Amino acid sequence: MYGTKEERLAIGKRIYDGELTANEVAIEYQVSLRSAESWVQQYKESIGIETPKRKTYKRKVTNNVLSNERAAYEEMTRDELIDALILARANELRAKKGYEVKGDGANKEFIPLNNKNTK
Repeated sequence: MYGTKEERLAIGKRIYDGELTANEVAIEYQVSLRSAESWVQQYKESIGIETPKRKTYKRKVTNNVLSNERAAYEEMTRDELIDALILARANELRAKKGYEVKGDGANKEFIPLNNKNTK
């Protein structure tokens, strides 16, 4: 972190007043652009101007799905993992060609993923 809070507020004021741009500050003080923008936000808050907060996106659901999927793989044997990898790769290649396969053996059915002719 660069300097004291007072120094950061002074630099934020200079950006806010238009003396410098955030890019110029980032280069001159060797800080990230986000840091320079943060100093402007801190300056605005210090003089009583409300600033919108950055949106944060929660990955909780995604992480739960991934951790459940990982747990399922951890329970597999080595041979089962190899079979799952081969099947995933085959499905990936089929998707690139525009179809998927339902069933197996004599009941195998090829289903196009879009309405276009696959030939």
